[in-house]
Amino acid sequence: MAYTRKDVSTLTADEKRRFVQAMLELKRRGEYDEFVRMHIDFYVSDGEDGLRTAHMSPSFLPWHRRFLLELERALRRVDSSVTVPYWDWTRDRTTSAAPWTDDLLGGTGRARDRQVTTGPFAYATGNWTLKERITDEDYLTRELGRPADPIELPTRSDLEWALQDPVYDTSPWDSTSTAGFRNKLEGWGSGKGAAAWRNHNRVHRWVGGVMVSGASVNDPVFWMHHAFVDLCWLRWQRRHRDHRYLPARPPGQGSAQRGRIVARHEKLPPWDVTPDELEDHGSIYRYA
Repeated sequence: MAYTRKDVSTLTADEKRRFVQAMLELKRRGEYDEFVRMHIDFYVSDGEDGLRTAHMSPSFLPWHRRFLLELERALRRVDSSVTVPYWDWTRDRTTSAAPWTDDLLGGTGRARDRQVTTGPFAYATGNWTLKERITDEDYLTRELGRPADPIELPTRSDLEWALQDPVYDTSPWDSTSTAGFRNKLEGWGSGKGAAAWRNHNRVHRWVGGVMVSGASVNDPVFWMHHAFVDLCWLRWQRRHRDHRYLPARPPGQGSAQRGRIVARHEKLPPWDVTPDELEDHGSIYRYA
């Protein structure tokens, strides 16, 4: 039977407690850090050589769908009642709203070093030391809203701009694609300021700290953010039922993207699964 992912703002006190305890148990076992390392390893940008699966490519959405499922399965092995809640950043838009409460993720970092000092994932608790990282800090960092250079979370109209595009993705299938739902949601733009960071990417920037790196999984909000991104993909699928993941076939000979992106029926590393097989999750989970 399919289980339910809930809006983080609707969680009961018991649901919050169970989610936090399951996350801390994965951390204690060392399993959580494996997820951090995987995301670091698979964060391949346009300017690097090799296959891109997690970011700046059509498989951004199915890759993270499977990544979320792997984390959720691990959590449910600890506590079968736990699912990953989603954070609707078009609605819960302040630094005091869910999920930034002391009984869930804690709040922003302190001014001098951005260290998170509240909530169960604060360094002082001794339960959340960063081990897989790309900076020197071994504590969780945030800078909600980026006070020194303020940035706003994406609005409903920002998200609608992406959702209304009926085409899943377009050539050149990377961070420079100006049309297509995938990059409008992933959020690679040009220029500076809000235009350079849209939707998914702007949320990472708004949270700040470790969320602005390949090691973003070190902040548990990563999962809630990507659960909402996953829900946005589902909403797009329902709105544009005649449109599917693109490209359907690998780029041809001579294409700069040949061997660098995953087509609909190709395997999606590091798993033995294709984007085609990840388009329908209805038998596994649903959204409240």
